[in-house]
Amino acid sequence: MSDATAPETITLKLPSRLELLAVLDRVALTICERMEFDEDTSSQVSMSVIEAGTNAVQHGHKRDAAKFFEVEFRLLPDRLEVDVRDSGKGFDIKKLVPDVTVPEHLLDMRGRGIFIMKSCMDEVEFEFGKHGTVCHLVKHRAAARRAADA
Repeated sequence: MSDATAPETITLKLPSRLELLAVLDRVALTICERMEFDEDTSSQVSMSVIEAGTNAVQHGHKRDAAKFFEVEFRLLPDRLEVDVRDSGKGFDIKKLVPDVTVPEHLLDMRGRGIFIMKSCMDEVEFEFGKHGTVCHLVKHRAAARRAADA
């Protein structure tokens, strides 16, 4: 990360196969090491990236291995940004994603991915367009998080 103005960018393009999420996990953990994240932060980032990748494969592409999803990691001095893109039509987050913290949904078998991402990352946003869905994840470095909280 030599130039503070331009992020270092690493991009993966993977077929929509769940077994390839292990590759994504290794890349995410390696990038977390490069960012000098601690073990807990690295686990949070990895879990969130895997959840976003799982959603791209299962929901965005309906496990169609002929379709590819892309993951772009941008390493900046104060944060890591990750975009997970698929060609799916997207979803209505208010209608399709229940609040998994209310009693009637505590034992649901599905629907926890977005909750996990929002719990683990500093920012989670979704963009839906005619060319697909983007899940945007951000994790700040500890010093940057402390400064923002002050």
